[in-house]
Amino acid sequence: AVAGSTVELGCSAQGDPMPRVQWHKERGDLPWGRHEVDQEHTLRLYAVTPTDAGTYVCTAQSQLGTAAATALLHV
Repeated sequence: AVAGSTVELGCSAQGDPMPRVQWHKERGDLPWGRHEVDQEHTLRLYAVTPTDAGTYVCTAQSQLGTAAATALLHV
């Protein structure tokens, strides 16, 4: 990604009951005040900087278990 741009990371999870989906950064926190997660569980990072680079993890959890996927961001 280019510094200053907006990045979207998608995460699709389905199930019955619907799993609870959460995003986190593997080392560090999501950028405070510069991120949001929409109804479709897409993580948006605004005005990315080099410090936002790293691995982001989407975790879906329900009574049936947990699944996780990762995305690597280069800025």
